[in-house]
Amino acid sequence: MNRICIVLLTLALIAGMVGCSGGSGVVKYSLTMAASPAGQGTATDLTNASPYAAGSGVGIKAVAAAGYRFAGWTAPAGGFADSTAAQTTFTMPAQGVTVMASFEHIPMVAADLTHTVGLKADGTVVAVGDNSQWQCNVTGWMNIVQVTAGYEYTVGLKADGTVVAVGGDNYYGQCNVTGWTDIIQVSTGSAHTVGLKADGTVVAVGDNDFGQCNVTGWTNIVQVSAGSYYTVGRYSNGTVVALGQNGEGQCNVAGWTGIIQVAAGYEHTLGRYSNGTVVAVGLNDYGQCNVAGWTDIVQVSAGMWHTVGLKADGTVVAVGDNYWGQCNVADWRRITRVAAGYGYTVGLTPYDTVVVVGDNSYGQCNVAGWYLN
Repeated sequence: MNRICIVLLTLALIAGMVGCSGGSGVVKYSLTMAASPAGQGTATDLTNASPYAAGSGVGIKAVAAAGYRFAGWTAPAGGFADSTAAQTTFTMPAQGVTVMASFEHIPMVAADLTHTVGLKADGTVVAVGDNSQWQCNVTGWMNIVQVTAGYEYTVGLKADGTVVAVGGDNYYGQCNVTGWTDIIQVSTGSAHTVGLKADGTVVAVGDNDFGQCNVTGWTNIVQVSAGSYYTVGRYSNGTVVALGQNGEGQCNVAGWTGIIQVAAGYEHTLGRYSNGTVVAVGLNDYGQCNVAGWTDIVQVSAGMWHTVGLKADGTVVAVGDNYWGQCNVADWRRITRVAAGYGYTVGLTPYDTVVVVGDNSYGQCNVAGWYLN
């Protein structure tokens, strides 16, 4: 009889039953949390008391890694109070079960002089506009988590921390990123490419005529932004450093503190504070630095001679050169991301569609059919 009991107990353990609770006869089952793709987010049992009896309500929470967003919960049995909510309740079934949190890439858009790049939720990339230097040849790219558009070239950051680049004649070596590893963010200027490494150091390749690639000594950097011929870095303490061409004072950021985002344009630099206000230095011939009155800003982007700001309510503001209508964004609503190009402005909607205004000489505004999900 004892042998029979041992066999039955073993079978119960295999099925996910882990025995009785305090001799009450209530069978409990194991709950395993998992994330997909692995490493792109976490799934947590908030109740933290596995095993559970069938019918138990278990608090669960998903947190996406940088560059990803939560896409939903799945399980082979049991039920969710809301399978689309990152934090919800799971009802335990009468069996051991693995609850899976799924994550997907956060779509984004990038703009430069004459081409526009879009990152889709599945990690693939689309591009439109001038392709004379093959800068739009991104069809085969996969597992991309960030894209950036330089002058006649495109750079993509992969989920594994490596970097790919296409386009341009590579005269300055701005596309020589094949050996880069442990990169968490990339940015492109006119002919130089900057990469932020996971340890807070920075690498750069390409045109260095103004010293814009002399970033070897930078440490504790949490964001980089490449202007046309200069490079800006934001320290973890909210201060900012810049080097390269400074003919218009675009690198005069030494006194900035409390900055949570920087954006470098052609010859002007933007800094965003945690309170939603913005500071700017550099060329202001077109009023592109007239951002003193802006409030509730959650993202900024610097174009050639114009500046774009995304507000917390999803509306958009813009100042500067409006020759092509690139600042005509007053009627935009529910925008989640903006990108300022040379003479045009791109916006991403919550439906992962794209809106655009401004210069379309090279077809860079032909994004009406894009659906980045």
